[in-house]
This record gives sequence, structure tokens and C-alpha cells, in this order.
Amino acid sequence: MKPTNQLTELSIKQAKPQDKQYKLTDGEGMYLRVYPNGSKYWQLQFWLDGKQKILSFGVWPNISLKEARDKRFEAKKIIQEGINPIEKKKDILKSHHLIQEEEKLKGITTFNMVAKEWFRRQSLQWTERHSRGVLSSLNMHVYPDLGEMPIASILKQDVISTLRKLEAEGKNETCYRIRQKIEAIFSYAEIEGHCTGNPATGLQQILTKPQPKHHNSLPISELPKFLKKMNANKDALPTTLLAMKFVIFTFVRTQELRLADWKEFDIDSSEPLWVIPADRMKMKKIHHVPLSRQAVNLLHEMQQYSGKEGYVFPQYYNSKKAMSNNTLLYFSNRLGYAGRNTIHGFRATVSTVLNESRKWHPDVIERQLAHQEKNKVRDAYNRAEHLDERRRMMQWWSNYIESLMV
Repeated sequence: MKPTNQLTELSIKQAKPQDKQYKLTDGEGMYLRVYPNGSKYWQLQFWLDGKQKILSFGVWPNISLKEARDKRFEAKKIIQEGINPIEKKKDILKSHHLIQEEEKLKGITTFNMVAKEWFRRQSLQWTERHSRGVLSSLNMHVYPDLGEMPIASILKQDVISTLRKLEAEGKNETCYRIRQKIEAIFSYAEIEGHCTGNPATGLQQILTKPQPKHHNSLPISELPKFLKKMNANKDALPTTLLAMKFVIFTFVRTQELRLADWKEFDIDSSEPLWVIPADRMKMKKIHHVPLSRQAVNLLHEMQQYSGKEGYVFPQYYNSKKAMSNNTLLYFSNRLGYAGRNTIHGFRATVSTVLNESRKWHPDVIERQLAHQEKNKVRDAYNRAEHLDERRRMMQWWSNYIESLMV
């Protein structure tokens, strides 16, 4: 007879994923199946009525080694009585859902009801675009499964089932974000007294981590060629060319540029400045952009097309609408840089040039790029705006770019 209780919590923790799934045997038919994405599932293999069957106990570490062994013991007792534990599990789940339906008829609070209240409160702090995105993802990926379920009755397995559907479609990043939203909704529900416990907490451990996105950026060696081709282009609309030059001089994000409003600018003072409101910034903090001499000249030129009110960079044929999100990307593509450069990726090029020049403190560069400081201690230390040094840096950068255009 094969030995029982072969595994330890340490050996399970140290088990690394491989190219193909594999099993770690504990004994008496129970094993831990380890998947390439790092997920670890408890399963029991048994025979009943001459047929081999597999019963799943759940995911480690949500189900500990001790809990899995207890479940094995209970399952073995049921099997000895000639009862299929898989069918019994289905009956329990069916009963669980019948209870949910009964509670629903009694007016029990559903996930949908709490999620809508959570959304209403949170959206007050979000941009309209972000709010639309969150609502769309909930409608598409969460409400169909969890929406009508009583929130106090939702189990981890219910949430996992919803997330696994996204994983099966290869939507790993969407899956990760949906888990975060579900967790946030349950946190709100706990505070409001609608449930106890958060079934979405800790599930990131069993999900396939999305690959980090890297925006294509222009190598420094190609920067002069790109700028000269841009400057020599005769086909682009004048507003598109001015917007492209302005984003290069200021290295803001596309969204921050295209929604820029004239009331945010002071271009006639001795220290020209663009103040971007917090609700348009990725980090939801007001951002100051000191304007170089070249940037101010571009803005004066832009006033010929957009006037001095409303959008600074509107659509060429409709000044009431902001420039399209893809206008600058398409322009870059037409210059021959499709797939090789993005407007956001250009910010990486800027960061490289500024850091390699060794003229500017890294904190000043990061501040001007409006990056979030991950080190909280350092973030607290660096809350100073460094505006004077940033102003000198922005003028140095504009001079550098101007020299490459010649």
C-alpha cells in the first residue's frame, strides 16, 4: 500500500509551475494538481460502480492541506456507503442556489443592488470616461453571473467561476481588473453591513498574471530622423502638426493634451504655465507643466485655429469637439513608424534622454512625467513641486529638440 500524508505545507508552497501540469500525491487517491499558471487544485481520484471519477476539493491555499485531508476522509466515508460524493456536492450546491432564489423573493440585498450603490458613490471621483469603462465591464463580465445573487450568500467558488470564464478566453488582464472591482464592491458591502467576509480577497494568487504592457518607444538614435521627417511633412493638417510638436515639447499623455482647455493656460506671464486639473490626470492629482519658449510660440500659433476659448487642440473641422484620440498616432504611422513608436511610448524616450544627460535630479524628471512614486516614504519626501528646476529642465529639453529639427 502506498504511504499516506506524503505532502507538507512547505513542499506545497515550494512546488513551482512547469510547462505542463503535474501532480503532487498525498496518498489514498488525493493529490494536488499544479498548473502552468501556478494554480494548485486539490483533487481526489476514486472508483465507484467500476468507473474512475475525480472529485475536486478546491484551491490551495484557500483549502489548506489539513482541510483537504479532512475532506478526503469525509469523501471516503461516503464512497464506502456506495454514494457518489460528486453528486452529493451537486445536490448541496443546488440547495444553495434554491436558498438564494428564496431569499431573492424575500427582498434580500443582491450583488447588483450593492454594486450600483458602490458605483454611484465611487463615480463621483472618476472621469466620465473611466466611469463608462467600469460600468461596461460590470455589465459585461460580472452582473450576468453574480448580479442577481444575494450578496451575503456568494461564495469564493462563485467568484472563481466568473473569473475562470475570462481566463478561458485568454482575457487575463480583464480578469485581474474584474477581480479588483469585485473585491472593492465586497469591501463596500462589508462596511455597509450587507455581508461578512470578502470572497474575492486572495484570489489573485490563483489567477494567471497578465503580461505587463510595454508601449513602443523610439530609440534615441532615431529621434533626429523622426523629428526631421515630422517637420518636413506637408500632408498633415496644421493643427495636427502643431499638436504633435506641442506634445513633444511637453511630453504629456495624449488624453491630457487632446482635452486641454485654454482656461488652464497662462502664456502671457514671465513664467508661462499649464495647470492640468486632477480629474484629467492618471494619478488624480493636479499637474503643473512649465511652458518653454517654443511651447508658448506654438500655443500662440494655435490660437489662429482654435481661438482663445474651449479646446486648445480641437478637431480641424469642428472646433466644438476635442481632437481624436488616435490623430497623433495615425500621424506617426504615416511618417513610417507604425508599430515602432507610440505617443505614450515617446515619454520613455524623453525619460531616457533626461536621465542620461545627468543634468536633472531623477525626482524632478519623475515629477514632470507625473509618475506615481511607489515608495511611500519617498513620495512624502518629494511632494515639493520643484517648479523652478522643472522650468529649467523643460527649456533645456525644448532647446535640445529644436536643435535636432535643423
